[in-house]
Amino acid sequence: MLSNSYGGIFDWNVALSRLDELNALSSDPKLWEDAEKAQNLMKEKNRLEQRIGEVRNVETTLNDNVEMIELAEAEGDEELVNESCSQIKQLAKEAKKLQLKSLLSGEADENDAYLEVNAGAGGTEACDWAGMLLRMYIRWAESHDYKVSYLDETEGDGAGIKSTTIKIEGPQAYGWLKHESGVHRLVRISPFDSNARRHTSFASVSVSPVIDDTIDIEILEKDLRVDTFRASGAGGQHVNRTDSAVRITHQPTGIVVACQAQRSQHQNRAAAMEMLKARLYELELQKREAASDAQYDSKTEIGWGHQIRSYVLQPYQMIKDLRTGLERTDSQVVLDGDLDDFMHASLASKLGNEDSGSKMDIS
Repeated sequence: MLSNSYGGIFDWNVALSRLDELNALSSDPKLWEDAEKAQNLMKEKNRLEQRIGEVRNVETTLNDNVEMIELAEAEGDEELVNESCSQIKQLAKEAKKLQLKSLLSGEADENDAYLEVNAGAGGTEACDWAGMLLRMYIRWAESHDYKVSYLDETEGDGAGIKSTTIKIEGPQAYGWLKHESGVHRLVRISPFDSNARRHTSFASVSVSPVIDDTIDIEILEKDLRVDTFRASGAGGQHVNRTDSAVRITHQPTGIVVACQAQRSQHQNRAAAMEMLKARLYELELQKREAASDAQYDSKTEIGWGHQIRSYVLQPYQMIKDLRTGLERTDSQVVLDGDLDDFMHASLASKLGNEDSGSKMDIS
């Protein structure tokens, strides 16, 4: 069976029953009286149809090739046997991808994501590393045909960024990215050191889900401190001459969000409030996870003191995930956005699957 967001296990009876229910609801002429509800229903219906179709396709292709092998063996056609065996091996790879995809079982895993990168202490060196991390995640998103939009950015002094928040839109964006939250460490010969010494830099990544109006997050106005400031930019028409950028501090939790992507202060405030709701929702998800699995939570607490991955570029090439032990020596490929191996391993280890999905049972 395949784990998924429908109760944790892809149960055919549950999935097919839910699809029948969604088909009946979608044919109701009164459905579109509530456009938002209708859109959410159709989104769930299409997602479930896709998942069922993917698994059925694996099953059908496997059965077809098994039958072809039986016929080829009966006729002594060794070439056809080898061809069908090769297709089954390829099918196993596709099935492994489906299993990893099905592990996204959290209640917000299907959502878009906000991703924030912050430079640690270290001045220009740390800001440059934060810029490299941001580029890495943008490349990853683009390779999966996700849409990326900037919400807030503070440039570094001389290079890189001090902090940036982007929105990544695409199927299961939050599910894939959520385990990237934490501190990332870089070791390299600094391009900013005239003596070519080796430096260690830190940057933090924070990921939260984009939430819709169906999730009620209560925020009291008295708990907020709202500051406005002039949006930064590349110069010319991009420089804002009014205090349109907005920074909101949620005082009970200390969470700070900011937005300067829109032209008006009103639009930036609305976007910042959406980010704040997402951060508070993510905080609640972490609390639930901590309550259900204290041991795992102690290993993956998000904060400046928690380092999740080390990127060593000098004196050797090695990127190592400190939670799963996964290592890669093709550092530049990873920094160009090839992060799927790390995401898969983190997701699988979260569910206690130490072999990262190599053992499969599709039924």
